[in-house]
Amino acid sequence: MSIAHTDLPARSGVARVFWASFALASVVFHIGLVFSGLVPNLVSRPVHLIFVLPWVLVYGQAGLSLITGAVLAVLGIGAAGWVALSHDALSDQYGFLEGPGQVALAAVLIGVVLEAARRAIGWPLPVVAAAALAYGLWGQHIPGRFGHSGTPLESFLGTLTIAEGGLWGALTAVSVNVVAIFVIFGAVLNAGEAGQGFMNVAAAAAGRLRGGAAKVSVLSSALFGSISGSASANVASTGAITLPAMDRLGYPKRIAGAVEAVASSGGQIMPPLMGAGAFVMVELTGTPYTAIMAAAALPALLYFWAVWIGIDGYARRFDLRGLAPEDRPRVRDVAITSAFFLVPFTVLLWGMFGLDVTPQYAACLAIFAGCALLLTGADLRIDLRRAFQRAETALLTAGRQVALIGSIIFCASLVIGVLGVTGLGVKITSLILSASGGMLWPSLLLTAFACLVLGMEVPTTAAYVICVSVAGPALIELGMDPLQAHLFVFWYALLSTITPPVCGAVFIASGMIGENWLRVALTAMALGVGLYLIPLGMVANPALIGLAETPVAAGVAALKIGIGLGLVSWALVRRKEIWMRAGMLGLGMGAILWPM
Repeated sequence: MSIAHTDLPARSGVARVFWASFALASVVFHIGLVFSGLVPNLVSRPVHLIFVLPWVLVYGQAGLSLITGAVLAVLGIGAAGWVALSHDALSDQYGFLEGPGQVALAAVLIGVVLEAARRAIGWPLPVVAAAALAYGLWGQHIPGRFGHSGTPLESFLGTLTIAEGGLWGALTAVSVNVVAIFVIFGAVLNAGEAGQGFMNVAAAAAGRLRGGAAKVSVLSSALFGSISGSASANVASTGAITLPAMDRLGYPKRIAGAVEAVASSGGQIMPPLMGAGAFVMVELTGTPYTAIMAAAALPALLYFWAVWIGIDGYARRFDLRGLAPEDRPRVRDVAITSAFFLVPFTVLLWGMFGLDVTPQYAACLAIFAGCALLLTGADLRIDLRRAFQRAETALLTAGRQVALIGSIIFCASLVIGVLGVTGLGVKITSLILSASGGMLWPSLLLTAFACLVLGMEVPTTAAYVICVSVAGPALIELGMDPLQAHLFVFWYALLSTITPPVCGAVFIASGMIGENWLRVALTAMALGVGLYLIPLGMVANPALIGLAETPVAAGVAALKIGIGLGLVSWALVRRKEIWMRAGMLGLGMGAILWPM
């Protein structure tokens, strides 16, 4: 059985040629930026929006939605094209719109971005952005310290649309220059045999163990997550194989669904992609990409360690078997299919550490290697027809995923722009500091709650960006290292994937396995306890994220927290005497939270 690469609808004729060509243009544009040198920001970023809008507003639409989407796409492309073509003149306006025509164009641009985000991910994030815009326009009428002095309409909208303080700001730069490249990289790998290679390696490594089918899910999701960075994509892809296998072996449905949801959620904290969060973190913290990878590595491994221990506890409790020998891949298949992800990843690492080039430049080299591997498959046979189909799949998947992430980032950029223009971010930071009494741990709990609430209806990366923009300065002011604060917020922005009432990964997994979603969610929370505790462990033991600077101290901290997570996980999933479970929980929490 092979992993499904995409859910793109079958198309034929003119439409198929158009979308494949449009996707090719998008891929060529984003890769070309890496090699072309300096391109003005007010050119590259509006053109990025031009490649985003048709996918979100037109592709897959029908009836009235298609008509309105096409109209909005034309308006948005026209407005973005005007910004790109007029960038020289606009740079002399210093973010101030001249005349009602420019004001109208700015309003159209903002409106189209809000609607694109709504169609891509639903209402919550656009509502947050609209509320922020309303505050920027009329916040001067709010009494007290949460009002602002007011900004002229031409200046407010101009800052958001013709300067680098809103739509074309730092977040969009990350989407254009880095995220898009790694999304293309993932799409190329997924179009070939890399996904099947992940499954084969996982099945060969863990299939024979107690609870082997569940442990295969953990390993394959960790590997697959390194290129997908999406909990939903992980569940849909690896779950198509692991969930039927666990069901066939008699695993309780709630456990099978929870294992897949929890393991797949870990893809967003697993280097190198981290659901695009790593690249946003690079821009917001000024920390090099490699340093963020080093900081994120041990916490991610600890997360999967806690899941592994929880699965082992359930396997003992329910006598869960491993995969039968006939269901495990042959050594030859493992060796061949693993090359389809090892070769591109080796090129990626060689580029970053051997050639010492930027991550996006190295990713482009890896993309070229991945494209070459599309010519063949596990049968080691050159098949041009199959290669053409895979290339088309890679292009369409890359085009859509770049557009999806781009629509989120453009909308979030509006929120960040308003926070900067009005000073609201500073006021919320002040509120957090006063509400927590100037103490770190109450501030952490307030931040965690805000991340959970926002993340329930907003994608992880967007929830992270907004939360860290308002809470990050408060945490840093209370003594946290900037990277530590950002990782803390990013992890808690992920809570909503498995935490009720809105838990996307759980909903998908429970639907695929045919179990009540709440039962799956409660089991997932027990298995995924590391998601709740590891961020607190990072704060109590900062050495955990210092692998690059102090590897010995980082290793000791990881060992201590790992022991604590093992005790907590075992206590949550095993049926022992209440006093024994309470003792294990107490010892485990102490090991995690007690500073070194």
